[in-house]
Amino acid sequence: MLKEFKEFAMKGNVLDMAIGVIIGGAFGKIVSSLVSDVLMPPIGLMMGKVDFSSLFINLSNTPQPSLTAAKAAGAPTINYGVFLQATFDFIIIAFVIFMLVKQVNRFKKEAPPAPPAPPPAPTNEEKLLMEIRDALKGRQ
Repeated sequence: MLKEFKEFAMKGNVLDMAIGVIIGGAFGKIVSSLVSDVLMPPIGLMMGKVDFSSLFINLSNTPQPSLTAAKAAGAPTINYGVFLQATFDFIIIAFVIFMLVKQVNRFKKEAPPAPPAPPPAPTNEEKLLMEIRDALKGRQ
């Protein structure tokens, strides 16, 4: 069983997939940083100095001055600012993957079309019917 697992794990597809998952995780962190540290601050500035990561709806009866204070107090909150950042992360990652797949498909060599299959040989019944037809033509 261990030998079978080793053969499975050493196949090219499994190793390629593992490498893809590791690189994808690192890429996700880069995109998250890009969104939260580079893209969202200027967008927040243009929208009136809004910090998206601190946007929340307080569900408790006690007022909370910030998301950090609400979390420290254990107050229930809906953190829609964090959700917006995660949505931007997803959109950017999906767009980059789309562009990558589009380029890979563009460079793939298309297989030449298969030559048409030759018509099937006549069956014994068809051969017999052709002989009968030819015999009848010869009688006239």
